[in-house]
Amino acid sequence: MSRIDVHHHIYPPQMYEGKYPQLRQHTDHSLTAIPALEAGGGDPSGWKTPEWTQQLDDALTSKTNIGTAIFSVTSPGAPVLEDGKKAAAAARQFNEYCAKLRDTNPSKYGFFTNLGNLVDVEPCLEEIRYSFDTLQADGVVLFTRYGRHYLGAECFKPIWAELNRRKAVVFIHPTHPYDDTKVNKHSPSPIFDFPHETTRTAADLIMANNLREFPDCKIILSHGGGTLPYLIHRIGIVADTPFKIPGKSYEDIIEDGKRFYFDLALSGSDVMLSALLEFAKPGHLLFGSDFPNAPDATIERGVGVIDRYEMSPETRKMIHHEAALALFPRLKDAYKNVK
Repeated sequence: MSRIDVHHHIYPPQMYEGKYPQLRQHTDHSLTAIPALEAGGGDPSGWKTPEWTQQLDDALTSKTNIGTAIFSVTSPGAPVLEDGKKAAAAARQFNEYCAKLRDTNPSKYGFFTNLGNLVDVEPCLEEIRYSFDTLQADGVVLFTRYGRHYLGAECFKPIWAELNRRKAVVFIHPTHPYDDTKVNKHSPSPIFDFPHETTRTAADLIMANNLREFPDCKIILSHGGGTLPYLIHRIGIVADTPFKIPGKSYEDIIEDGKRFYFDLALSGSDVMLSALLEFAKPGHLLFGSDFPNAPDATIERGVGVIDRYEMSPETRKMIHHEAALALFPRLKDAYKNVK
């Protein structure tokens, strides 16, 4: 059964080849171009930037029966460049590269548009307009935080308002925590901290009432929602405390948690699938691989667990592509004969 992969990373060549015009000055005052990723100091999480080529991508999608990959530039993406103008320029180049690749085979490829630093609101709004109106992006990717601000912060309201106006699909991907102290050398942020960062920003969106204020945004949480399905009832307890939000009950918090969509990247275990199938609304679970950041062996093992897990044919079909088709209706013709 063909799958639509909503958690599928891409590393445009500008990140490797120095085509993005970052310049390093040497002691002899000469200048050389360096890659955007290196210019920003590398991935702050410490995770090694994986190799990405279209050939490697096609090989993985063939092995795992992925019919469509929705690309996202993350880990770390354009915001790693602290200069706002440079981050916005990098995001524009990444998006144009993704759009050109999408245009080579629109049923096989799609992309979430990349933005600069969300704190720089106006350049981000400009990129949203360009990406949706000109490049025809399938949605937008946001990180779990920008500086000290998680996504429910008041300063991001204009961005959410524009995305809501466009009824946008919003893919939220974690980044390293603000305090990136490692427990030990065997606990890299992407494995240990990312799920908690997803939960932090999801809880922030719930407490800020974003899901009700901007109800037309379809928000996908990475990696099965981090720890949200497990902790949502604990988060709801805030309604019984002095920290409660006026007018927001325990039941309201649980319901807001169910408004999210959840991808299954790195979620291929019986325990996680059981929790997600019980918690998520029908049609709110989506397939995700986390290629190429996750090793191929990890992806294939997770896919195997999902394929073996007992569920109805209707639920399996919904996870593989039907739920995604509701979010990306342009793909419906390509899947009309898929069983």
